Amino acid sequence: MSINNEAELIGMRKISEAVAYTLKEMCHYAQPGMTTKELDEYGAKVLAGFGAKSAPYLTYGFPGWTCISVNNEFCHGIPSDKTVLKEGDLINIDVSAELDGYWSDNGNSFVLGKDINQHQKLVDASKQILHKAIHNIKGGVRISDIGFLIETEAKKRGYKVIKNLTGHGVGRSLHEEPNEIANYKDRFNMQRFKKNSVVAIETFISTTSTYAETLSDGWTMAGNKGGYMAQHEHTIVVTDGQPIILTEMNEIWN
Repeated sequence: MSINNEAELIGMRKISEAVAYTLKEMCHYAQPGMTTKELDEYGAKVLAGFGAKSAPYLTYGFPGWTCISVNNEFCHGIPSDKTVLKEGDLINIDVSAELDGYWSDNGNSFVLGKDINQHQKLVDASKQILHKAIHNIKGGVRISDIGFLIETEAKKRGYKVIKNLTGHGVGRSLHEEPNEIANYKDRFNMQRFKKNSVVAIETFISTTSTYAETLSDGWTMAGNKGGYMAQHEHTIVVTDGQPIILTEMNEIWN
């Protein structure tokens, strides 16, 4: 969507605060011995406290309120009472929701407890690359140039990017124009970021895979060559200068 007045900005701020706070609280709440279903139910309560409704559930009938992916699962993991979190797990939580007709999206990958499996370096790379990408976005910048920046920064650190997972426009629904904000230089994408538009910028930084494939449950995605992936995501408003980071409250950069 494009922000045309103060009321729209307030609406986007409210839903973004809801998803950002929920994500932050879920990350703090997660602990070894807990199931991903318990973690998801906790997130659902926090969202409900804002009056917000789960976007994946509303949009796709997703079997959970939030997406929780663990270790070799890259994204869209279904919360389950069979998946028990362990010390050192690489966890990705993606929280998106709707409130009063406005939609916002954010995500965070983190290591649970001690970094016994050496995932922190990957997590830090993804966070740093997202920060750099977002702070290079303003009206008129080519979407493919941001993709090029993300891939270049990943390669510098010895990582790859997932080519079939992308950021996207958001605001009046979960996925809007621009439909694809890729993590690589898509030569065929001539679109530019537009001032006042709302977009969800996501990094998909991986150790070995370049594509994500859907598993037999029909939702969860994992790498075509295995390995691990870290994802970080903020919903922002594009301006002529530094963007407005609507989901800043999630504290993924802290």
